[in-house]
Amino acid sequence: MLSSLAQNWFLKLISLIFALVLWFFVMGERRQEIGLSVPLNLGNIPEGMMIANEVPNLIDVRISGPRTLLMNLSPQDISISVDLKGLEPGITSFKRLDERLNIPSALRVTRLSPSYVDVKLERVKKKSVPVKVAVSGEPPEGYKLVKVSIKPSKVTIEGAESELKNVHQVQTEPVDLTGVKESFTLMVPVAYRGTYTRLIGQAAVEVQVTIKGPPEPEGNLVEKVPAEAAGGAKGSAGKKQDTK
Repeated sequence: MLSSLAQNWFLKLISLIFALVLWFFVMGERRQEIGLSVPLNLGNIPEGMMIANEVPNLIDVRISGPRTLLMNLSPQDISISVDLKGLEPGITSFKRLDERLNIPSALRVTRLSPSYVDVKLERVKKKSVPVKVAVSGEPPEGYKLVKVSIKPSKVTIEGAESELKNVHQVQTEPVDLTGVKESFTLMVPVAYRGTYTRLIGQAAVEVQVTIKGPPEPEGNLVEKVPAEAAGGAKGSAGKKQDTK
């Protein structure tokens, strides 16, 4: 039996090696599926416009194909690019994002989430709006807030045209007057956080607060007599004493 196994050992070894190579090849080409989070790149935004809606930064993708290709697939080398060049203001839907995925042709996209994106473009505008001072607390009893002035009285907001239409004024961070007995001047930040608009330039304003204290207490009532009159009175009194 051993002699029969030893016969043609070279051919048998070649067959074994060929079988192993074929097995590895078959296993390597077996189709598999993987999931990746692929960045979504929005390029060539038209000048003077901006994106004014929520667009996902990542797209969940499932890709199937030969295992050898999937193993060599690096997430850093994959992206989905959307070109916004030449678009007008409004909403544009971009579908079939799988066709924008830069992967080898032997691989196939089985699922995308989301499968499409809507991009809303709006014109960028600027608007000057007044600033209102937000005040909290009150001075102590007997003290009164007389005046609050602000400088500058207006700031500039920039951003999406539709949101800018609804911005009529902005407020400062609260200025606390609790226990304050004297007038003061303070730099106060402007508290504005827009969704698709932002504050540009002046981030803080100068606030002047005027506080009036209670009136001074009145002392003993003393009638003030002019000096000349007082002297005359004394002289009259002396004359009466001489007469006696």
